[in-house]
Amino acid sequence: QKKLDPDSIPSPIQVIENDKASRGGQIYATNTRGQVPPLVTTDCVIQDQGHASPRYIRCTTYCFPSSSDMAKQAHIPLAAVIQPFALVPQNETPLYVVNHGETGPIRCNRCKAYMCPFMQFIEGGRRYQCGFCNCVNDVPPFFFQHLDHIGRRVDHYERPELSLGSYEYVATLDYCRNNKPPNPPAYIFMIDVSYRNINSGLVKLICEELKTLLDKLPREEQEESSAIRVGFVTYNKVLHFFNVKSNLAQPQMMVVSDVGEVFVPLLDGFLVNFQESRSVVNNLLDQIPEMFADTNESETIFAPVIQAGMEALKAAECAGKLFIFHSSLPTAEAPGKLRNRDDKKLLNTDKEKTLFQPQVNYYETLARDCVANGCCVNLFLFPNQYVDIASLGLVTMYTGGTLYKYNNFQLNSDSPQFLTDLRKDIEKKTGFDAIMRVRTNTGFRATDFFGAIYMDNTTDVEMAAVDCDKAVTVEFKHDDKLNEDSGALIQCAVLYTSISGQRRLRIHNIGLNCSSQLADVYKTCETDALINFFAKSAFKAILSQPLKTVREILVNQTARMLACYRKNCASPSAVSQLILPDAMKVLPVYMNCLLKSCVLVGRPEIPTDERAYHRQLVMAMGVADTQLFFYPQLLPIVSVLPSDAVPAAIRCSEKCLSEGGTFILANGLSMFLWLGVSTPPELIQGLFNVPSFAHISTETLLPDLDNLYSKKVKSIMEHIQSQKPYTMKLMIVKQREQPEMLFRQFLVEDKSIYGGASYVDFLCCVHKEICQLLN
Repeated sequence: QKKLDPDSIPSPIQVIENDKASRGGQIYATNTRGQVPPLVTTDCVIQDQGHASPRYIRCTTYCFPSSSDMAKQAHIPLAAVIQPFALVPQNETPLYVVNHGETGPIRCNRCKAYMCPFMQFIEGGRRYQCGFCNCVNDVPPFFFQHLDHIGRRVDHYERPELSLGSYEYVATLDYCRNNKPPNPPAYIFMIDVSYRNINSGLVKLICEELKTLLDKLPREEQEESSAIRVGFVTYNKVLHFFNVKSNLAQPQMMVVSDVGEVFVPLLDGFLVNFQESRSVVNNLLDQIPEMFADTNESETIFAPVIQAGMEALKAAECAGKLFIFHSSLPTAEAPGKLRNRDDKKLLNTDKEKTLFQPQVNYYETLARDCVANGCCVNLFLFPNQYVDIASLGLVTMYTGGTLYKYNNFQLNSDSPQFLTDLRKDIEKKTGFDAIMRVRTNTGFRATDFFGAIYMDNTTDVEMAAVDCDKAVTVEFKHDDKLNEDSGALIQCAVLYTSISGQRRLRIHNIGLNCSSQLADVYKTCETDALINFFAKSAFKAILSQPLKTVREILVNQTARMLACYRKNCASPSAVSQLILPDAMKVLPVYMNCLLKSCVLVGRPEIPTDERAYHRQLVMAMGVADTQLFFYPQLLPIVSVLPSDAVPAAIRCSEKCLSEGGTFILANGLSMFLWLGVSTPPELIQGLFNVPSFAHISTETLLPDLDNLYSKKVKSIMEHIQSQKPYTMKLMIVKQREQPEMLFRQFLVEDKSIYGGASYVDFLCCVHKEICQLLN
């Protein structure tokens, strides 16, 4: 077999750049069923004209096969990645809120789908036929309107629910817990005050930051101040609750030492309005570091902390978020106590899966209770050894929370990253106490759900909270034939409580095409959404199957999808030729990146916690975040560009680096500045204020300097960082020095030091599989 030329194989960068060239900067109107949107990497303005924006929903293919036999033949997963609270840029219209007062949203009597553009009005507008189940319903008198000459209601464009893909409804009391309007949510800050956190200065840092942050609590556009109430708990082996009622001169501490049966020692004065209790709260935040200054308590509890926060929200009859700042394995005598079980001998055995499962059942039960009470758990971890993220992170994952991890936290170098994450998280657009239901028209249905979610039954996706960065990936299967005229319709409804305590329904609708021709299905695939699906399904599968099996399934499925295309859709050609569908030509390179991810590669050098952490992050990611995570962005620093332009990316391969060059690499979690040994001295002087390559210290932070080079590099970094949920910590890497090993793992087109194949080798391997399938 001739060696493949690396330059002749499909380039992800080329695909990204071509899409930017043809669709970037334009208006993309969602007025056509089944049209394929611009790639996630392309900037454009999206105009909702009847189907949900791709910011909210992206699909693995925009044309579903009409029968299940055909779907089985193609092996293309039919899935939608739904990010219901995705951020919308300033130049796009925010969602309209529809309020029908006492009557509430209009729904189909039979399948309960909400009024949307897929409903067909008949009999002069007096009735409508549901697009999902075909049931004919009466139009409520208040909603009646005449039809025009083409059978469309004359008020079509005035009503968001008739003309738009996405909108919100104000919910009525029957959508609320116990038929009572909800209280606004609360945020509880829970700080681990054990010896290490006090000693490192972390506790003082958190308390100082909270004083400024509490003024930035999220609020509705039209409100003066935030309706969110706040509470404070500190803990080590016991819990300390604080009364910060506005009329107190001093905060009061109450200790709960029975951690086996946690109770909340005070109701009045625990959750307060910050504006009213500002002086007492600030007083407390000044006192906490002093209070525990002489502590020598190094053991901590963990599960009772979550239990206490949940009980407090329950007693206050509100949903909310716990912000937990924690740093060690919880070894103190208490429910949820853990031991160190990090065993390298389990790697590549059938027992490896246990490393990703929680150690004790307690966390599953706790997660379920948290979801039932609308309690979302956000976890900020500061470990310097194994903390068992597979157990600790479980509650975070199931409740729709976010996990942040700062290994070997150093106050001077790591504070900016941590504080930026904390600020962003507190200000995030979030829906609380949420439940999501996905409805489809007849012929297919939602069968599997992947994400930071909990499911008690097969249809309701429960999330104690859902923020702008969280996405749920939904897989569909046929249960009958699909009709090419009516297409495949999907409606996602999320019932939630807003930050001001209003119960709302957020509705997203999208229509896809159907076809009995395989070529139509392949033509409208979206590789980035496919990779999101494959990553989540693989990361879910490793809980029950050996990693080797999971990797084989991924390779096999890639080969089957491509073999089916070759057999049924491609023009005849020599067997030795590898033929890829246009929309999937970079699927192999992305699939190889997924196979090389630390989650799927069991190597003793990779810490178990790191793998469990990555697994958890990816389960909640949307399409744009998985795209960057699996295929990082590598940018050359070019001095000739206009100052605000970002250079075009290059392929993630060592052969694209040059000794005289400087490059930035980012994947959404980490960012590197790589410097070649012959980097021009003026660039080094401009960035680091030192005369030569030898003088650069990789330990320092990049200084803020007043010159063109420095400003240019900082602006590129800011551009990459904007829109990303996690703050990336910058590592400075010098060519041919030790830290370069870490950087090289991100050059995903090359062979990995941990044994992952290069892109060229993987293509050959897939090609061989395809040939075997075709024989």
